Amino acid sequence: MEQVIHNPVLRRKARASLSNAPSRFDMGRAAVDDGWEQQPQPEVIPTEIRLEQVRSAISYNRSPDLPFDRSVNPYRGCEHGCIYCFARPSHAYLGLSPGLDFETRLIARPNVAAVLRQELSKPRYRVATLAMGTNTDPYQPCERDHGLARACLEVLRDFNHPVAIVTKGSLIERDLDILSEMAAKGLVRVGISVTTLDPDLSRRMEPRAPTPARRLAVINRLTSAGVPVRLMASPVVPGLTDHELEALLAAGAAAGADAASWIMLRLPREVSELWQAWLAEHEPGRATKVMARLREMHGGRDYDPRWGQRMRGEGEYAEMIGRRFQMACKRLGLQSSAAPLSCDLFQRPAQPGDQMALF
Repeated sequence: MEQVIHNPVLRRKARASLSNAPSRFDMGRAAVDDGWEQQPQPEVIPTEIRLEQVRSAISYNRSPDLPFDRSVNPYRGCEHGCIYCFARPSHAYLGLSPGLDFETRLIARPNVAAVLRQELSKPRYRVATLAMGTNTDPYQPCERDHGLARACLEVLRDFNHPVAIVTKGSLIERDLDILSEMAAKGLVRVGISVTTLDPDLSRRMEPRAPTPARRLAVINRLTSAGVPVRLMASPVVPGLTDHELEALLAAGAAAGADAASWIMLRLPREVSELWQAWLAEHEPGRATKVMARLREMHGGRDYDPRWGQRMRGEGEYAEMIGRRFQMACKRLGLQSSAAPLSCDLFQRPAQPGDQMALF
């Protein structure tokens, strides 16, 4: 059922989306208040978490833009609520809105670790780095109650399976015991996304994500425990955060990051409308410049989905950002690409019923 918002300004507190339009697969859905509502509407939109039993845990891709071909995502939707999140359109496949539904109506997958263990145990499985956090953040707030990211890490540790994690969440510090053990074997690398150093801008763009300073502290905590970390300047927002690029990289290097990467703001499908509505409310004086720069990089469109173009854009401005990134990384000693994780240690642990080894 569609969430009815009687007082949209009040109830959007700590949420980024300004709307909850029906998804492209549910065009007939509309919010209706028939007068039978007996309970007063809450002052803020609560987070609702549903459970989903999965039949497969590993998703495979063949994108030449990505450095991995497989991933696992314990959750659908993300309470961090980053308004620019490229994963928002994936909520439409569930019949939910990429707007407020994406950040308030989440899906947890309680059997994901058990299914992951089954898939890694299959004789035909061939090891390669598995990515976590590629669609939605595995360390978003609901992980504190459900523990699905940790359960998946425990499986990967048991198999000596390499994993690359992307997150904004400080809850990753809870799993330092597993991460440091895997890092000692060359089995893990973490990417921490920092979009801006401005706490006010961050709170408006990423309303329930940790502050920029807190994320830098996470980098320091991880690297101090021997876990290699990549600072992700992502996304770079032209006309809004692009001037911070060098400062972001310097802050990441000071916190202990040994590598860095960047991605230009992407506005696939419904994200463009949501982003432009956010700009109009929060940054009206910069909205025209931001969108003009984006369209300049995407052939006049809000977004170009072509492989090789969608992550960085093209043209003079995109090339300038790339040069600035390369120069800053060289000056700071940050690698743009990290050494591959180890696949040589992969081993299926003994299972109940297995024949005992003779020696």
